[in-house]
Amino acid sequence: MVIEELIRAAARLRDDVDLIGQKLVDDGKIDCVYNPLIYAWEPHKAFIELGGGKGAKTLILGMNPGPHGMGQMGIPFSATKVVRDLLNIRDLEVKQPRNLHPKRPVAGLKWHKEEVSGTRLWNLLEKHYGDTEKIFSNIFVVNHCPLMLFNGERATNITPDKISGESVRELIQRCDQHLKEVVEIMDIKRVIGVGKYAEKRANQALKGMNVEIVSCWHPSPASPLANRNKGKDWRENIRSVLP
Repeated sequence: MVIEELIRAAARLRDDVDLIGQKLVDDGKIDCVYNPLIYAWEPHKAFIELGGGKGAKTLILGMNPGPHGMGQMGIPFSATKVVRDLLNIRDLEVKQPRNLHPKRPVAGLKWHKEEVSGTRLWNLLEKHYGDTEKIFSNIFVVNHCPLMLFNGERATNITPDKISGESVRELIQRCDQHLKEVVEIMDIKRVIGVGKYAEKRANQALKGMNVEIVSCWHPSPASPLANRNKGKDWRENIRSVLP
């Protein structure tokens, strides 16, 4: 029941944000938009089926896809080896974005470059909990916004907080609504925002609900905090908020 409801909620989000993403392009806010929930729907659905129904009461909340992770495989904080070897999600079709940017090819589950943030997060979860049965009985992972947004000839990845205007407000509100739906479906008691933006969105979306909201440092290699002491400080930081 939980899995089916999560899949239906994700499908509604997929369709709604696709229209909003096109508005962002039409309004000149971004040059290109990818919706992994469309072209990588099969791996995303498999991820929900794998982890969404095991009773986790803590949700790890990311921001939006990166080009080497969810932008390829449709799975939050995904990395090629993690998806293949830990999650055991393989041989599923990943199509192509509707408007493919030449600087942002999509190869799906066969993508050649490992996503550092995803590798760090899932490796820590595996070491902390063990196999996927134990991981997903404790936590589930969702990105606030499923769209990947690009600007310029080099297709620079743009995060939603760097865009202004009515269309992006509509996008954020719709993503807030989906977050609330996930929390209600899974009866989530704690949300861990990966970075301050995710924490902020959780506080806004879940206002008035009996949900504890905390944050941890983002594992991005661009973050000095994530790299400090060869990553030891980041690992201690996130372990301190895990159940």
